[in-house]
Amino acid sequence: MVTYSADPFRALADPTRRAVLQYLVGRPHTVNELADYFDVTRPAISKHLRVLKDAHVVQERREGRHRIYELDQAGLRAIREYFDSFWGEALEAFKRAAEARPSGRAKRKRRD
Repeated sequence: MVTYSADPFRALADPTRRAVLQYLVGRPHTVNELADYFDVTRPAISKHLRVLKDAHVVQERREGRHRIYELDQAGLRAIREYFDSFWGEALEAFKRAAEARPSGRAKRKRRD
């Protein structure tokens, strides 16, 4: 298995990890619950969870003998802020383009 340091985008590039993340939106789950739901081995789901945890997308807490995995709100917020910055820039570019456009309808050249 390839490791992805702490880059959340590389961690989320894997479809299984994206599915795990989506499943955790509903509520926190144990490793066994996740392995059962995704029909994979416990070691395989543990490796995926480790990558997501290292990327600060999920976090782990212990309850007795169980490890509970849940979304890491701070890590997800950072990802959202990253994409929101693009959205803001795109809206500003659209606004500039709209304001620079001459008023009235532009005539289109007819293609023969």
